[in-house]
Amino acid sequence: MATIYQVSELAGVSLATVSRVMNNNARVSEKTRSKVLAAMAQLGYRPNSIAQSLASNRSNSVGILVSELHGPFYGDMLAGIENECRAAGKHVIIAAGHSEEASEIDGIEFLISRSCDALILHVEAVSDDYLIKLAAGNIPIVLINRYIPQLADNCICLNNELGGYLATKQLLQQGHRQLAYIAGPMWKSDAKDRYAGHLRAMAEYGVTFNPALFAEGDFQDSSGSACMQQLLAKKLPFTALVCANDEMAAGAIEVAREHGLQVPEQLSIVGFDNLILARYIHPKLTTIDYPIGEMGRMAARWVLKHIYQHQALALKHLFEPVLVCRESACALNV
Repeated sequence: MATIYQVSELAGVSLATVSRVMNNNARVSEKTRSKVLAAMAQLGYRPNSIAQSLASNRSNSVGILVSELHGPFYGDMLAGIENECRAAGKHVIIAAGHSEEASEIDGIEFLISRSCDALILHVEAVSDDYLIKLAAGNIPIVLINRYIPQLADNCICLNNELGGYLATKQLLQQGHRQLAYIAGPMWKSDAKDRYAGHLRAMAEYGVTFNPALFAEGDFQDSSGSACMQQLLAKKLPFTALVCANDEMAAGAIEVAREHGLQVPEQLSIVGFDNLILARYIHPKLTTIDYPIGEMGRMAARWVLKHIYQHQALALKHLFEPVLVCRESACALNV
């Protein structure tokens, strides 16, 4: 079995230089890096991860905590993080917090116990104070879809208020004035921000929102169905519906169809997230694009830059949502 000593001799460089190449250190010229990699390939040398960790005081692993492991939203996020980390020779360890404070803390403590070099957190239930104290500890953290002013440089966020505004403005521009709204859990900041954007658009057009046409779901398609049933049961007229995410919109469309309502001819519907399902449900869903995969990649780049000294990487902290017009919303026929 080839050794690091043989690699250094064949490449004509020091052991320290070989170690820097193995750890993707930016302080190695491309010419030297190529010589070392060529020597490793010629000798069939595979770095020992334990030896690397001892030499660099790094585990080369990144901990990720997400709310859930199922669904396309979290899948896109995790894929973005893992692809970026893997390309840089780092591995990920994943835990789920299930939007519960105790579970999130337990997941974070598990990842810390695995000697992760940094943590990427999509957390909703733990307090800002908890995260501020955590960030002051020994393991760096970066937050996705969570903004804390004291940790602004550690946050990768979407402008959810603007997204809510754009969704509702589209329907108002199409002539709709009787709008219903299905929110996500209002204890979550993204759900509150999207609803705030909805109200801002309504106020801008001089339309008073009827609170009786508000229903609160949980971001799952089943709650979209249940909320749509509640709204229709009130027998109040509405020509358009804004849903705080695509999964709830899909559930609402199914119930609308069961009640004989044609979408969009009789009821226009707009979602939020631009999940892959938005392109395949019928009718195709008008929605707000949430670039969660790119945000995941950006969180990984934050780690690579701040922890592994990949200084050439440019970072973006605030992402802007974009309206994606498809077939589920149309101009009001009067």
